[in-house]
Amino acid sequence: MKSQATPPHFSWFNESRYGMFIHWGAYSVAARGEWVRNRERISQENYQRLYVENFHAENYDPKAWAELAKEAGMGYAVLTARHHDGFALWPTQQSDFHAARLGPKRDLVGEFVDAFRSAGLKVGLYYSPADWSHPDYPGAYFRDWPGVTDWASEEARQRFIAYYRAQLVELMTNYGKIDYLWYDGCIPDNLQSPEVNEHLLQLQPHLLINERNGAPSHVLISEQAIRPPAEDTLWEACMTLNDNWGWHAGDTQWKNAKEVIKMLCETATGGGNLLLNIGPKPDGTIPEESCAILKEAGAWLSRNRESIRNTDRSTFAWNNWGRVTMRGSQVYLHIRNSTATELCWAEPKNKVLSAKWLATGEAIEFEQDAERIVLRNLPVPLPDPIATTIVLTLDGDPAPITATTTFWIPGEPAH
Repeated sequence: MKSQATPPHFSWFNESRYGMFIHWGAYSVAARGEWVRNRERISQENYQRLYVENFHAENYDPKAWAELAKEAGMGYAVLTARHHDGFALWPTQQSDFHAARLGPKRDLVGEFVDAFRSAGLKVGLYYSPADWSHPDYPGAYFRDWPGVTDWASEEARQRFIAYYRAQLVELMTNYGKIDYLWYDGCIPDNLQSPEVNEHLLQLQPHLLINERNGAPSHVLISEQAIRPPAEDTLWEACMTLNDNWGWHAGDTQWKNAKEVIKMLCETATGGGNLLLNIGPKPDGTIPEESCAILKEAGAWLSRNRESIRNTDRSTFAWNNWGRVTMRGSQVYLHIRNSTATELCWAEPKNKVLSAKWLATGEAIEFEQDAERIVLRNLPVPLPDPIATTIVLTLDGDPAPITATTTFWIPGEPAH
């Protein structure tokens, strides 16, 4: 399926298909995840004393982060400029609770933007309007969020909206071009105000904005799940490498490179992006496990880049050997599960003009009748243990014999 026309200044998003999410802040010192203040009902005084003042970022090297993102094959990165705890990683003029005054005593956002822009990567900033530190916010300990009636007064709500809007204006005026604004924590629902995004787009006309703070916006989000939207639009699945977003010293539930590539193929099949999270340690170093996983997955992507970057939303259904991505008249069969020396793909009504291994360009023997393509003399085991990719060139825009009528795939509950 050809994607609907995307404004040229947003084309980088589909071309990338893969980005780095970075959750990093004072909560990293606690090493128990980014929601630690809320989950453990830590007072603002103790949170600042125990974690903010011990957040030194002494080994923070955003150039090394950018190098890792490039080696991983990513096209952009999104840093948590301010999470729900309210601690800003830049010298905001709207409060004293920021990294240039406390903890690192540095403009961490500025260094990030400069490093990633210099590396040729698109720059994104995460911002949570929710702020557990602010006196006008309804409270820090809701399970999980305040409701629309929990504001102390309408005046408090309006003051708070003015406050977070002013912080966003700082981010959109102090650091040159910002490519992506990634909202989270836009709760209570009546915290949203369309004038905010309209103002930011006046400041940054090329800014891509996710959906979480209302209209105008451009990118739909699925969190910790890969759910392509029914409509053909820009979308992104944000996923963790283990079970936490912020650094958690006890979380060893790491995904491996094969699982990362599986997620990347799933999102590309649906015409979307994978925003894969890392949680740096409080000193600014990235966990060794994260580095190793990203580098191994990046090596696969360097061999198979054309099958992921700038792909179209696939018109083909799921199957039990892998997933199919497509671009123009070419389709890419990402084989995770061997089917022995032959593989049958009974999907396209197009004529197949050629079949070859993507990694080597070597031709593959095949037969095609009215409904079945059979690839022959495949090696066992397959050459790439992560996923072996075969590229088929068709005689036109790929089209299925039978259209997909549901969104069910194996391993997920039927909808």
